[in-house]
Amino acid sequence: QVQLVESGGGLVQAGGSLRLSCAASGLTFGYYAMGWFRQAPGKEREFIAAISRSGIRTNYADSVKGRFTISRDNAKNTVYLQMNSLKPEDTAVYYCAADALLLEYAPSDQAAYDYWGQGTQVTVSS
Repeated sequence: QVQLVESGGGLVQAGGSLRLSCAASGLTFGYYAMGWFRQAPGKEREFIAAISRSGIRTNYADSVKGRFTISRDNAKNTVYLQMNSLKPEDTAVYYCAADALLLEYAPSDQAAYDYWGQGTQVTVSS
C-alpha cells in the first residue's frame, strides 16, 4: 500500500533551520505532484508548498515564500522541505501529501491530494 513517511521535525530556535523529508513507497513517485501542509493547534490545516511531478514547477504559500524551499529526488522517492528563518508561528504538525497528476501542476488545494503522511512536529521557540 501507499506510504508517506515524514521525518526531520523537531525543536529549533527562532531564526533557525530544519529540513523535512518525506519518503514515499507503494506508488510510482514520478507520477505524483507532492505537497507540504501544516496544522497548528486550534487551526485548520493549511497549504505550505507543492512541487510538480518532475520538479519543474513549484508553488508556495505567501507566508513561507522566500524562507521555505520544496524539492524532490525522484530517484530516491523523496520530497524535501528546507525551512529557513523559522518563526514561532511556523510551529505545527507538518504533513506531506501526494497527488496523481498527468500534467506538471503543483496544486495548493488539499482536496486534490490522494495520499497523506502521518505528520512530523515542528516547534519553533522564541
